[in-house]
Amino acid sequence: MSLTDEELDRLADVVRLQPTKNAELEDAWGVDGGSAVHRYLEDHLKEYYYRDDDSLIRATAEANDLVDVEPGIEADAVARGDAPDRISVPRLEAQVFEVVAGPDERSQSVVSVLSALREAFDVDPEAGAVRRALRRLERKNVVDVEYRTVPTFRLAVDRDAVEVAVSDEETTGE
Repeated sequence: MSLTDEELDRLADVVRLQPTKNAELEDAWGVDGGSAVHRYLEDHLKEYYYRDDDSLIRATAEANDLVDVEPGIEADAVARGDAPDRISVPRLEAQVFEVVAGPDERSQSVVSVLSALREAFDVDPEAGAVRRALRRLERKNVVDVEYRTVPTFRLAVDRDAVEVAVSDEETTGE
């Protein structure tokens, strides 16, 4: 099932707020009434949420993978478009954050970031894994993308402005 941008945004709210209630999602989504939330969940996100034994709304594992909202990210800051002070990311994303061009440097292509990773960490991830890591960091508002001949990337913040914690989960190929 392919989700629209709105559905992905709302699914990210479910993941971020879980375990949650209709009223919390009502506030987050700006809709009127818990019945509108329930209807939206059933009509658009049925495959990606469930209710636990206490009737609280929780996201499925597939939903967590789809939206890349991870524990430790300051979701409110990201929702406002601000960079968070702290992110928790898999090892590859932490390594990418360490080597990608700084905010005042010329942005880098995926291949350039891959080369920097190989040199700095003696690792050899696939280019697709590096691209996904960059895009996840972009969604966390710590990396900017600049479109030249190919998309290029650089930090949106000073490297020392964000505390990066490496989570236990590893990034999987999508």
